Amino acid sequence: MRDALERFLTEIETQRRASPHTITGYRRDITRALDLACLPAAKGAPVAADRWTRELLERALRELYRTHHAAASAARALAAWRSFSRFCVRRGILATDPSRALSFPRIGQRLPRTLPRLDLARALDRIAGEDPASLRDRALLELAYSAGLRLSELVGLDRRDVDRGSGLLRVRGKGRRERIVPAGQGAFAALDRYQANLGPEVRPADAPVFVNPRGLRLSGRTVQRVVRHRLGEVAGGLGVTPHALRHSFASHLLDNGADLRAIQELLGHRSLTSTQVYTHVSGSRLRKAYQLAHPRA
Repeated sequence: MRDALERFLTEIETQRRASPHTITGYRRDITRALDLACLPAAKGAPVAADRWTRELLERALRELYRTHHAAASAARALAAWRSFSRFCVRRGILATDPSRALSFPRIGQRLPRTLPRLDLARALDRIAGEDPASLRDRALLELAYSAGLRLSELVGLDRRDVDRGSGLLRVRGKGRRERIVPAGQGAFAALDRYQANLGPEVRPADAPVFVNPRGLRLSGRTVQRVVRHRLGEVAGGLGVTPHALRHSFASHLLDNGADLRAIQELLGHRSLTSTQVYTHVSGSRLRKAYQLAHPRA
């Protein structure tokens, strides 16, 4: 089964174009279940196909709950086990899929945190220094909010992905799917100031847009620190992540009358269901619709 795991991970990387993060998570969750089929002192030992059973997966789920993993973590692990089981059935390694009998845990819907529009604008305008860190941070945050980018999409931008003339970005999203998204003039102006500060040397088209002081691609951890430092006050001390900018992008568009289908395309969601969560956080839009449409509003 460990050999099958390696073949499975290769398949989802090459054929499904899964991200490194997804592959790491699948490896961790499936290996955790395989290790339970071994003696405690023999973790990593070979596991025969007939040991991959419903009982083993139920035991693995109980172990997740015993170690206080959240329901979302258990659901993610079960999704990995199901995908792996189906692969093994297709390849003739297993006769049946033992994960089919297991039910996903119920996960309460957690509404995305959005940042108040005016407070966010003031926070961005306060990053007005001409030092390298301020120029970089302003460009990072302006572009993330203006285009609704995921963290991986933001740090993955290359110079060739930025079309300054047309005001468009080429973004590689989940599953390495590409989409074209617009960004505002304010974001491009901040990006111009940041890039001018990097120096006059010629950089190749595949060079990253955002770099650290050593000239290497900026890490996601650095962006997370920038967001906490620059926007923590806007979040009211509740903690803020780069994804809050993406949520704010969608919610503010919806508040101002943007079509949900258009927002779906801008965000790169495959399903409209993923985009509909923003209808729950856009109270001002609901009030506006009520006031305009109800005869006794």
